[in-house]
Amino acid sequence: MPLTLEIVTPAARVYSDTIDSVVIPAVDGEVGILPGHIPLLTQVDHGELRVVKDGRPLNLAVGGGFAQVSGDRVSVLADFAIEEEKIDEHAVEAAMKRAEEDLKGANLEPAEAERLEGIVRFSVAQLGLKRRRR
Repeated sequence: MPLTLEIVTPAARVYSDTIDSVVIPAVDGEVGILPGHIPLLTQVDHGELRVVKDGRPLNLAVGGGFAQVSGDRVSVLADFAIEEEKIDEHAVEAAMKRAEEDLKGANLEPAEAERLEGIVRFSVAQLGLKRRRR
């Protein structure tokens, strides 16, 4: 019995397919999900989400959000998500540098500082995933 995984961000549906298993980076550690898993709601951390479909791995970088497991369905509502092969290291490095520079601003609103910190954490997750595969 396969699982159905859907990963959605505010910008788009990033992934939707039937899979064998998924490992989600949760704030309290990684959570492995197999068919028949008990219902679960957990907060997603910035990191690597690992999918196995037909015995083949697929990796995504995710950043923030929530995951819900209900029956044979896994729903990930993430602030950010991208498949490994779509990561552009140079663009990520540039975005991280801009966010770090903006964080040095003296009069940032708390919400803006949190948004910029999220960009930095997601950038680190993307670069870690992309560079680990070399």
